[in-house]
Amino acid sequence: MGLGDPLPGGAWRGVGPLVATALRVPAERFTNVSFTGARVGCVRTVQLPRALEQAPDVAVVIAGMNDTLRSDFDAATLTEDLDATVTALQAAGTTVVTVRFHDHGRVFRLPGPLRRAHAVRVAALNGAVDTVVARRGALCVDLDLLPGAYDLSSWSVDRLHPSERGHRLLARGITEALSHAGVAVPEPVPLGCSGGAVSGTADHLAWLLGKGAPWLWRRGRDLVPHAVGIVARDLVRTGLRAAGAGRGPVVSLLRALPITVEGCSKTNSSR
Repeated sequence: MGLGDPLPGGAWRGVGPLVATALRVPAERFTNVSFTGARVGCVRTVQLPRALEQAPDVAVVIAGMNDTLRSDFDAATLTEDLDATVTALQAAGTTVVTVRFHDHGRVFRLPGPLRRAHAVRVAALNGAVDTVVARRGALCVDLDLLPGAYDLSSWSVDRLHPSERGHRLLARGITEALSHAGVAVPEPVPLGCSGGAVSGTADHLAWLLGKGAPWLWRRGRDLVPHAVGIVARDLVRTGLRAAGAGRGPVVSLLRALPITVEGCSKTNSSR
């Protein structure tokens, strides 16, 4: 949707138009099917059919962060939906670019348990992205490695959505990935901000009070049960370590048993 990159008149710009301009895509050939609050399941069931109607040459799929903030987060289902979306686009001859997400705790401060709970979710989301990318050969931009991704100037006032500069950095990363894959990029994305609306302190405060804080309250409540579980497991581990302190030597025999973790390419750290 381009939240964080406002245009004069109240509209939003964001990554899509910047990528389209870099590729010199005519206005009638650019379609933005995203909508606020969409989850990966929505991308598969609602946005994908609309995108396929346009027979796109390139599709940018940035999805999953809304899922990490919900109490019914399920990595296996997320992986299935993302895989189905990428597979359908590729079957239509589309070059697909997706995204691995960064460490939100470095730009957005949450209380310790909530921060750790969210980090676990993001790790599972990135595991799902890794699985699909490896399975389907899709292109991928890793935000954690994107130069400038952790600069505060790359983030809007809510620290959740990129600023205009952040959207430009992401668009640059996407077009560079496309270029390396052989897609022509006639106009590389400039990083200098231009064309966007200028927001002052009053605008930022109005957004935070009117939308940012209520949104954080709603999503934070969804994360609380998961965060409580993490704190409880930490307390149990601490108690076990304390109980074992001062004892004599212990010899352990560990046997490697096969473990299946749904939705992750390696280990699900939430377990």
